[in-house]
Amino acid sequence: MVDELRRSRGLLIVSLAAAISVAAQSFPSVRPLRATDAVRFDPDDPAVWINRADPGNSLIIGTVKVAAPDGALAVFGLDGRLRQLATGPDRPNNVDVEYGLRLRGVPTDIAVVTERLGRRLRAYAIARDGSGISDVSADSLQHVLEGASGDAGAPMGIGLYRRPRDGAIFAIVAPKGGPRHDYLWQYRLVDEGGRVGARLVRRFGDFSGSKEIEAVAVDDALGYVYYADEDTGIHKWRADPDASGADRELALFATAGYRGDREGIGIWTRSNGTGYIVSADQIAGDSVFHVYRREGEPGRPHDHSRELFAFTGGADMTDGIDVASTALGRDFPEGILVSMNSGARNFLLFSWRTALAGAAATARHATH
Repeated sequence: MVDELRRSRGLLIVSLAAAISVAAQSFPSVRPLRATDAVRFDPDDPAVWINRADPGNSLIIGTVKVAAPDGALAVFGLDGRLRQLATGPDRPNNVDVEYGLRLRGVPTDIAVVTERLGRRLRAYAIARDGSGISDVSADSLQHVLEGASGDAGAPMGIGLYRRPRDGAIFAIVAPKGGPRHDYLWQYRLVDEGGRVGARLVRRFGDFSGSKEIEAVAVDDALGYVYYADEDTGIHKWRADPDASGADRELALFATAGYRGDREGIGIWTRSNGTGYIVSADQIAGDSVFHVYRREGEPGRPHDHSRELFAFTGGADMTDGIDVASTALGRDFPEGILVSMNSGARNFLLFSWRTALAGAAATARHATH
């Protein structure tokens, strides 16, 4: 009994020391280039739509997470100005975009949003010139997560995946609650008379059983999906349901060094397969962005355990982020990081070059 008490006391001291160490960490701070206009109610998750004809006129699409009739998708230009408020969704939560889904034979860029209280998905066509979005949801989007009750039937997180070999587009959906195995639902998006429908193709993904899974991001080029177990870590699986090994987890990382929930994932890519995975640590007043290698370690492509560096940017209680690596005009020459900013009810826009260069340089200096 005495030995057990000593062991327990020792574990408590170690845990307290680790907590103090994490709390005492200071991170380099970078400034956003600008903030978007504020929305009336609390936003949640952003997605970047890239205008391939005119990248400087790309869009930020963000959710306004309140019940209908005020729930909405807010559409901003890269100047931060609100261009459209598409109301109707009943507490929209997360959103993602994908390119070239064929509707009546016409390649169409889409944004798909989870509707938590409506317990469905909604799909929006994005105008080719970026002038706005319009609802193109088919009836089958009203029947996702069928058979699940309670929190397990309320869609929250979403990541879209475009399979390179055939252009098939899938939606990977995370509910508010779910089992320890097969937590995620994956649907193939299909054309239903010019509108977007869905067909269930599989359930997959492990879960710790604590809190929930909300942040989902897909690396189209490499074929991996990452999703955040809020107080446990980031899971990595194959995104293609037909791929060899799609039935098993490839990695669990980002398991230490967080003070809040893991509440957003973004991927910055290079054409050679390298890049960065960014994960948001949800903290009041100043959330932390943790950065990992997209390509893993030499000879170990699924080893993302080593954090390269972390930084802050003044984002309050970040619920969602998105990252794009395409040059988006003069202000964002190497891409953009977008972060939800709770207190101000807006989104912060960071130049990738400024944010990463400043944070990486500070991290290198600190190690010498």
